[in-house]
Amino acid sequence: MSTSKEEEATLLPLFETKVARGRVAFKLYSFTILIGIVSIWLYRLIHIPCIEEQGKYAWILMFFAEVLFGLYWIITQSARWHVVFRYPFKQRLSTRYEDKLPGIDIFVCTADPTLEPPILVINTVLSLMAYNYPPEKLSLYLSDDGGSELTFYALFEASNFSKYWIPFCKKYNVEPRSPEIYFAQKIDLNEPNFSQEWTSIKKLYEDMKRRLDSAVEYGSIPKEIKNQHKGFSEWNSQVTKQDHKSIVQILIDGWNTNAVDVQGNRLPTLVYLSREKKPGIAHNFKAGSMNTLIRVSSEITNAPIILNLDCDMYSNDPDSIRDALCFFLDEKQGHQIPYVQYPQYYNNTTKNDIYANVSFATYQIELAGIDGFGATLYVGTGCFHRRESLSGKKYSGNHQIKSHSVKDNIKGRTIEELENSSKLLANCSYENGTLWGKEMGLVYGCAVEDIVTGLTIQCRGWKPVYYDPRKNAFQGVAPITLDIALIQFKRWSEGMFQIFFSKYCPFIYGHGKIKLGAQMGYCIYLLWAPVSLPTLCYVIIPPLSLLHGVPLFPKVSSLWFVPFAYVFVATTLYSIVEDLMCGDTLKGWWNLQRMTLIRRTTSYFFAFIDTMMKQLGLSQTSFVVTAKVVDEELQKRYENEMMEFGSSSIVFVIIATLALLNLFCLGLGIKKVVFSDLEILEKFVAQLIVCGLLVMVNLPVYEALLFRSDKGRMPFSVLFKSIVVVSVVCLIPMFWDLQTL
Repeated sequence: MSTSKEEEATLLPLFETKVARGRVAFKLYSFTILIGIVSIWLYRLIHIPCIEEQGKYAWILMFFAEVLFGLYWIITQSARWHVVFRYPFKQRLSTRYEDKLPGIDIFVCTADPTLEPPILVINTVLSLMAYNYPPEKLSLYLSDDGGSELTFYALFEASNFSKYWIPFCKKYNVEPRSPEIYFAQKIDLNEPNFSQEWTSIKKLYEDMKRRLDSAVEYGSIPKEIKNQHKGFSEWNSQVTKQDHKSIVQILIDGWNTNAVDVQGNRLPTLVYLSREKKPGIAHNFKAGSMNTLIRVSSEITNAPIILNLDCDMYSNDPDSIRDALCFFLDEKQGHQIPYVQYPQYYNNTTKNDIYANVSFATYQIELAGIDGFGATLYVGTGCFHRRESLSGKKYSGNHQIKSHSVKDNIKGRTIEELENSSKLLANCSYENGTLWGKEMGLVYGCAVEDIVTGLTIQCRGWKPVYYDPRKNAFQGVAPITLDIALIQFKRWSEGMFQIFFSKYCPFIYGHGKIKLGAQMGYCIYLLWAPVSLPTLCYVIIPPLSLLHGVPLFPKVSSLWFVPFAYVFVATTLYSIVEDLMCGDTLKGWWNLQRMTLIRRTTSYFFAFIDTMMKQLGLSQTSFVVTAKVVDEELQKRYENEMMEFGSSSIVFVIIATLALLNLFCLGLGIKKVVFSDLEILEKFVAQLIVCGLLVMVNLPVYEALLFRSDKGRMPFSVLFKSIVVVSVVCLIPMFWDLQTL
């Protein structure tokens, strides 16, 4: 597959990179905002109240908040400074490499058959097996960290159903190729032959689904089914989730010409893996699972390209492999690309994305902006990897992806021999004394191992790319309750803040290895947690100061009011325009503002506390919410874009308390200020605006506290606790000698 230097010079590129337009205008805009921010800092410094004056400590806290906000804003501009977009050319790829396409190993990870139902997992698997790609070069590995016989049974059923599903998909160009999603669509069945096949395939799927549901309900698999495959013998009464030996089962040996579908076409390789687990031995979560997959797949198929996906992220584009290969196989730039990262989209978000699960500006601008500095965040799913870079190899300047034969890799060994040798690679003791988890594979010791792994790969000289196609390559399932969404962001923000304190801090680990813009780009997300502090200051101090008659902002008639007004208005308008241009709705943008506020005052704040406690060697806080069953009523509320509370968690107490605090202070503040003389009103206009906006953004919270009667409302206990806290906070200054906060 190698080409001479002369040939490379004449070949058209397999992808092109375009710089986003309007960068000069954006840089001018950013410069004016920076002037405004510096002016605000200068105002705070010049006008600090004297010791005996009222509100000195509130003023200092506001200065602290505005400094942090300003510095964080500067960091975020790195992701908008040099935005680039990638465009692959699949037709050129087919012309030059169709008969030399490399093998692809696909890794799907699951860990719990309860939280990740087997039917969900195999829908992802089936969508990937049906890629428009030579099946003999396609291999799929399912890593089951739950060690569940039910998951293995589901994969066994999927291996049989795939013999019908794959040819049906390719014959009629079915999309999407997740059966559950496809059959939920309205399909035109006017063509008789298609209608007959569609009905037949749907019946096969429903029969399979019914068998799986029955097995899950009873927690056991019928004996007659167990007799159909030797793999079921791996499970006995001693096997548990945290204590079992390695299990490797090759369900379809795609390199064998006898592994065919009902139409005689070759099938992809399909492998089940559950690595060994023993009590008391660290298994390193998903990173450990991925590293085991890397080793086991190298023993069987050893494809040079690896795609890794979460079990709830099905393939939405059957040609996405070819898009990714345009980057890897490009003759001029492909040799330096370690991975191609796709964004994480969802198929169940509402029109206005009530929980802001998809941040359009983040996916379409920020991540593309970091890519502009030669860096791309690896987010743990939807990512195509070059095997050698994922395995720890440094970039040396000449890395061509070569076509290889699976038959050459297995060297004539039988399926049983391959399974037995692979089991050794999945044992707990295999990594002892090795560089796995340090310099090889995914990095251990961090809750967001994917981010760290991507950074280490880039620091070894590689330059990944970010690709956001018009047609989503993958789609997953977004949280449909507020508590689950907040738990997810708490875990992410805590893990990323821990990276900032570790040796992998981009400013330290990446110094001299990646560009400053890339280092700053990483810190947009690593510093989510500490941004909670200035946010809390702005949510608490202005309303309390308004309540007690302490002005915190310049008069409207003062020139010092201009930078405050300009920064607020300009950044808000820019954010709206940016979001709308990326395809969001105005209401969707407003929901994002609400969720940003809620995340910062709960998820990010708890993440900050836990990280600092961990740094000090203290115990961590509790962030537990009541688990919910997704019933029809809950699903209907989500589809109607009603926020789901329904829990007495401390998280919801915080949300309710901050909402009621601003409502109470705004009401009394208006009574005191609006009916006073004009000079007093001028002093408090900014605080009235801040409190008013916070009240507006919290309207769904007030509705859940006071008006809703469904199960998703705020419990009365939350309302009671919040009122008590607000009352105490508002009365505290009455008991102090100092007239300050």
